[in-house]
Amino acid sequence: MEKAKISGSQLFTLMMLFEFGSAFLLPVAIEAKQDAWLSIMFGMIGGGLLFLIYYQLYRYYPDLLLVEFIPKIMGKWIGRFFSFLYIFYFANLAARVIRDFGDMLLTFAYPDTPLFIVNALLMFVVIYTVSKGIEVLARSSQLLFMLIYLFAISGFILIVCSGLIDLDNLQPVLEEGIGLPLKIALTQNIYFPFGEMVVFLIILPYVKNMNKGIGLSAIGLTGINLMITMLINVSVLGVSLTARSQFPLLSTVQSIQVADFLERLDVFFMLAAVIGGFIRISVFFYAVVIGTTNLFKIKSSSSLCYPLGFVILLYSLSLANNYEELVQEGIKTLPFYLDIPLQVIVPLLLLIVAFFRNRARIKKSESTLVE
Repeated sequence: MEKAKISGSQLFTLMMLFEFGSAFLLPVAIEAKQDAWLSIMFGMIGGGLLFLIYYQLYRYYPDLLLVEFIPKIMGKWIGRFFSFLYIFYFANLAARVIRDFGDMLLTFAYPDTPLFIVNALLMFVVIYTVSKGIEVLARSSQLLFMLIYLFAISGFILIVCSGLIDLDNLQPVLEEGIGLPLKIALTQNIYFPFGEMVVFLIILPYVKNMNKGIGLSAIGLTGINLMITMLINVSVLGVSLTARSQFPLLSTVQSIQVADFLERLDVFFMLAAVIGGFIRISVFFYAVVIGTTNLFKIKSSSSLCYPLGFVILLYSLSLANNYEELVQEGIKTLPFYLDIPLQVIVPLLLLIVAFFRNRARIKKSESTLVE
């Protein structure tokens, strides 16, 4: 671990921007049609339960990172294997987010620019920030959080003033019953973005006066923001157009027209998207760098930033042939092969084993005191 500490408020803004970072770009839970907001709400509740598992693991080992306490719980060799698996998982997610934002920027802003150049510029900023440590990243999140919310509130007011919202697009509620939004939540929304909070088991040991309310508040506010975003997208675009759009919120923002002069506000959307992507990639990349440093006992984490960053950059280019393939892989393949095992099954097993080990240790210490 580096010798650094961050405050609870910094952790909150970091969590918020991390979760909201790329989720607001995509048509989250649109398979539930006009009930997408309900699916997000169910996912938020499930994500809160997962965070309680992560928080309890942190309580058992408050001074250890994820890759450090796994070997203590599971044994040296099995623990090191799972620690390495988590590092790979975080690297995979970092590469996916880079590719998401690279494709978005090429589609709407830089169609003639090679994908490598766009991804490399974003990755260079991430590498520089992570090399400066968690405190710099946390302070950056505080500043960018205020900017994001300024854009969000301004955008909401402009959409309402434009008269674009049609509440009829949100009806009928529960057209196919509660089963569909619940199914979408269980197969998608719990894991993206809420379950990805498992990465913060690398960051929680750096937090001063940590409590579970910080994480639960971040999950709750993120869920509310995503619900509002999807309600706006569906009410403005309709279910069909929202489902067909690669980036529905961008299509919604492009529809804004106030007083025949205030329009073409794409630049604000793009700026907010880049900020969110920057924080998400930075958190995942920080976990990769610090995790690798601790797992392989490397003296300086900063020396790993550039080589690992270059590997993730190249990996992001090879993930898929196009954006549609990338999205489909993220929806149909990633949850079952990586998300469910590493966000749910492994943490739950770790918690069970840690519970019995700590209880045995407490009993042993009590018996020693009695003697």
